[in-house]
Amino acid sequence: MKNFTQAEIRHIEDVYQDLLKDLRGKFDEGRIDRIERAFRFSNAAHDGIKRKSGEPFIIHPIAVARIVAVDLGLGATSIVSALLHDVVEDTEYRLSDIENMFGERVARIVDGLTKLSGDFDSRHALTLKKMLMTLSDDVRVILIKIADRLHNMRTLDSMKPHQKIKIAGETLFLYVPLAHRLGLHAIKSELEELSFKHKHPEEYEQIHLMLHNQEQKRNYLVNQFIKPIEEKLKQEYFECTVSHRLKTSFSIWRKMQKKSVTFSEIYDILAIRIIIKSKPNISEKRQCFDVLSIVTDIYKPKPDRIRDWITTPKANGYESLHVTVMGPEGHWVEVQIRTDRMDDIAEHGFAAHYRYKDIRTFENELDPWIEQIRELLQANDSDAFEFLDDFKLNLYATEINVFTPKGDMISLPQGSTVIDFAYEIHTDVGNKCIGAKINMKLVPLSHVLQNGDQVEILTSENQVPKPEWLKFTVTAKARGKIKNFFKLEKNKHIELGKQTIEEAFLVEKEPLTSNNLKKLIAHYNLNNKEQLYSEVGMGFIELKDVKKIIGVKSESKLVKYWNITFGGGNKKKADEEESGEKIDRKKTFVLKENQDNITFSLAKCCNPIPGDPVVGYLGSDDHATIHKIGCPELAKFLANQGDKIVKAEWTKFKRQSYLTRLNLEGFDRLGIVNEVTNVISKGHNINMRSVKFDTHDGIFKGDLFLYIHSADDLQQLIARLKTIKGIENITRVENLDE
Repeated sequence: MKNFTQAEIRHIEDVYQDLLKDLRGKFDEGRIDRIERAFRFSNAAHDGIKRKSGEPFIIHPIAVARIVAVDLGLGATSIVSALLHDVVEDTEYRLSDIENMFGERVARIVDGLTKLSGDFDSRHALTLKKMLMTLSDDVRVILIKIADRLHNMRTLDSMKPHQKIKIAGETLFLYVPLAHRLGLHAIKSELEELSFKHKHPEEYEQIHLMLHNQEQKRNYLVNQFIKPIEEKLKQEYFECTVSHRLKTSFSIWRKMQKKSVTFSEIYDILAIRIIIKSKPNISEKRQCFDVLSIVTDIYKPKPDRIRDWITTPKANGYESLHVTVMGPEGHWVEVQIRTDRMDDIAEHGFAAHYRYKDIRTFENELDPWIEQIRELLQANDSDAFEFLDDFKLNLYATEINVFTPKGDMISLPQGSTVIDFAYEIHTDVGNKCIGAKINMKLVPLSHVLQNGDQVEILTSENQVPKPEWLKFTVTAKARGKIKNFFKLEKNKHIELGKQTIEEAFLVEKEPLTSNNLKKLIAHYNLNNKEQLYSEVGMGFIELKDVKKIIGVKSESKLVKYWNITFGGGNKKKADEEESGEKIDRKKTFVLKENQDNITFSLAKCCNPIPGDPVVGYLGSDDHATIHKIGCPELAKFLANQGDKIVKAEWTKFKRQSYLTRLNLEGFDRLGIVNEVTNVISKGHNINMRSVKFDTHDGIFKGDLFLYIHSADDLQQLIARLKTIKGIENITRVENLDE
């Protein structure tokens, strides 16, 4: 330890001894000895290496091992693997050294956790794909990886702002859904909170402040609500604990965004949790329903808000009864009822199952999911980015249960269609599917399945997959099978796509330059020219508004191009003049108004305007697509191609204006439309493109398309509109085409 100070050496030893305190009593001396050897080896291997925060690197593996041991409850092999997980990647030791010292199983887990070398931009996606390959053999790989990400998120403060956004985006895109799918509720919630804190710091602080301001009133209501329940449970001889759970700030913010409501309009901030110490020789399900009966005798339930996750547990093993009841002062309150075993599994997920496997026989809910991953990996020859996009579809969706004609139950993500069900049965059934009978009624391929449906698939030997099927498939399995069918003729599709694009430019009388191709690639959020040709050729992309996408700035530039091309000039020179200089990924990308070279375009998925917090995605070295930080499409790039993200800042935009859409809702009254248009017309920097109002039963809805110079101008306008009597809600709509 010659490369660390005495104080640092003592700190390392103290942190490790804290870990041992948690382990002693849980493991025998033989296992403790293995953990000790792993720590000493890892400590020596990382000697002198420090994290960006300045602390010794070995503190990170120790922290990951503690999460693995305490939060996940895994065994000695997992703890040893956690202590060694960065040795092969960051030091000169090889995987063979790990195998010789700690055995084949530890070496396989470490291998699954080790990053791949190669192209820096694609490395992260390839690593995740590699981990999932190992997951199909040993789920501990992904559990340790989630623990690794959790500690990285806890220590993110030492990173630069754009790196925080990138890592938080990765976490929300993939690691949070993975934790959800594995039933790790506590870790999932913490990952969400930390990602929210670093990706949206202002909103995070605002919600925390509002929660703090309401704490005293909230505690009073909780005590008032819980007291009669506790008294009745005691009378009925139930041994249980009654507590309350506060909705996370991320969940509150997400609901505010999704429902377009304010903080004060969210009524389910609180949930009451009743955890029963289960009695022997009485079924846990019966005990939970007895408690449900006691709760609904005291408080009136909301009929459509009773959820039974005990009779049919969620795919990640979650079991609980949920009921929403009317509490004191007219507030709806959710009550969750479960046994202590159910609560352990709800909080700690997959790992907690092991603590009950000898007590209670259960089907491992993850086995079918892991089998799906194995099948997807074997059948999927796409690049890592495309694979992850498809794989993520099966991680986070709420599930429904549907039935075959023989009564077999199949679980699918909510929103699944007939074609998803068909591919779940068999690839040939999916490829030849022409429709289905649901509850004896004929329905098309695109029909969305509902919980409890009984589905009979209809097939035809003449049927083959169609490109449009991808528009209404939800499961990764179905999408993978459909794409694989078309990839058999990939070269043909590329040629067809190239020809289609050339014809589209010819019709529009626009030059097919490399710069214009880059704009198309950026507009459709693709990776390269070949992918653009392929997507167009397979019919996944319909070329529309080519002229609008490429955004030709002036006739003189177009004339200049044609003069060079057909007047004996150098075509290459024209391309070079249209292309901008290379963008420095290490510096903040400054967005300038009316710059000579077009080096950026605004993403159509979120339509940012000057003043919005934004980052740039580099489709090429000389062109960036600008996204709002909260854009859902950007989340994919943050997870899969985070190293193509650059921090971006606006300069003053005074001349150009940008199309923005607002939705208004409120109570109709005489003259309200006139007041709205007057407020808009008095704004010096705002012009109207179109205004549409609909009224029904005293409620009005307005749709405004406005030309705005900046986010500040927009916020000032919204503030003025909110002063109009009758307007209840104003929402900015990011997608202008909805």
